[in-house]
Parts: sequence; C-alpha cells; structure tokens
Amino acid sequence: MRIVLILPVVALLMSGFAYFSVDASQHGFLRSPLNGGGASPGMTGAPNESNCTQCHSGSVQNGETENLLTILSGATPVSTYVPGQQYTVNLSMSSNPTKRGFQSTALTATNTMAGGFTGQAGNTSINGGTKKYANHTSGSNTSVSAPSWSWTWTAPAAGAGPVTFYVATNKTNNNGNDNGDMIYLSQHVIQEESGNGVLEGDEQALQLVQVTSESITFKAPKSVGQVNGITIFNATGKMVYSIPCLKVNNNEIVIERTSHIQSGLFFISMSINNSLYTKKIALQ
Repeated sequence: MRIVLILPVVALLMSGFAYFSVDASQHGFLRSPLNGGGASPGMTGAPNESNCTQCHSGSVQNGETENLLTILSGATPVSTYVPGQQYTVNLSMSSNPTKRGFQSTALTATNTMAGGFTGQAGNTSINGGTKKYANHTSGSNTSVSAPSWSWTWTAPAAGAGPVTFYVATNKTNNNGNDNGDMIYLSQHVIQEESGNGVLEGDEQALQLVQVTSESITFKAPKSVGQVNGITIFNATGKMVYSIPCLKVNNNEIVIERTSHIQSGLFFISMSINNSLYTKKIALQ
C-alpha cells in the first residue's frame, strides 16, 4: 500500500520538475546574463559561423556604422599590412552602450585564420583552436570600464592576400537576462602590402569614371570579373567602408556611396588579380 502511495507522489514531483525546467529554459529564469567574460568560439557571423543570437534572443543588425574597427601600426591607422608584422586592433561601438560585448576573428579569402591574436590583460581574451577569436572580458563589458577594446594582431605570412576581420558586437539592454539585445555584424578588410601594387599616379591606376549621389564608378585597369578586399579610408585614416569582394560588369567597378562617403578626401584600395590598387579621390 505504501508503494502505491509513494509512486504517484514521485511522479508528481518529476512532472513538476520537468514543467519548471522547460519553462525556465524557454524564458531564461534560471539563466544569469550569459558570456559576461566572452563567448564561445565561432560567434562572429563569419562564413559557416553563428553569431551572438545563438545565446541572446536579440535581433541581428547591420554593424557598418556601429562597429568602429581600426588597425594601427604604432599610433598610425593603416589600410595595408606587412606580412609577419604586429599591429594593434582597436574596436569600439559608436553608440557606446552601458553594457556590451564582442567577438572578432580575422580570416583569409579561403576562410582560414589570418595570422594570430594576443589579448590584452583585463580588456580582451583569446580563445579558439585553428581559428582564434578576440573577446571582451568580465572587466571590459561596460563603457565605464573600457570605452574600447584592443588586442594585438600578428599579420600572416606573405601571400595570404586580403584579410577580413569579422566582428559581432552585442548592445545589451542590461536587464539581467538574455533577451532584447541588439547584435551588430560587420566586416572590415585590410590588404596585404605588395610590391606589385599599382599606386596613385601610375599609368595603369584605377580610372575614376563617374560619381553620383548613390555610387562611385571606376574603370578596372585590366580585364577582371571580381575585385577583392575593397576598403575606403577618410583623410584621418579611419576606415569608413569595407567589403570582401565585388563583381565587375563591363570592366566597371561600382561602389555604393554610403553616408560616410559623401564629401572630403578618401583613399580607396582593392585587390585585382593579386595586385593592390589604390586611388585617392576628393568628393564634393
């Protein structure tokens, strides 16, 4: 008789536990804020990777204007890298949210790790295997403790070509849960410095064909179906535009003109048939 009475009680307790476990999982009641010290590898939005929405129930946004990434040689921003040289990568968020986080990786055109990362104590940490990832730390996830993140990038060996930094940032609503956050994804391309590059003033440099309110059109210096690693820097050295690749039609390279490329002096670089081409233009 005791067994008959105990079994229903045990069954009731088990069903109750299952109910509350499912409910907590769905609503996050049992979860503390996730990844306060950095995310697990593979959350940058790079090819074949996930992003921060894997753990945060926020929405993905275009991070072109939100994620401000600059690569520095000493204190000087650069648009090309010397193979094997060390650079400082600086990342900030234009909205400067009170609570935030990030993850970034650097990949070649074949989606392999481009060089190596070294973190900065208390500011950034590095994880991953064959691909390395820079992350915020538990001490750098607020704008008060760290207005920006920095880490060291050792550029890859010669011949790696254009390198794309994939960045995912998390603008949290600081509600102590994992819902309602905003995830910003962006890509930032840096070219390999090459002795074969054609610089401004060369006979075969890029020819500016047309500038409209919507686009900037160049004539490619040689027949090509695609250009790689297009980057645009303003006069202060800040990267204002980047895209891994762009198709070429009728030998014309048409670059979308964003709000950051409206007026002023700009430096545009791109890789065409493994040669680096640059162009300086002044826009009114």
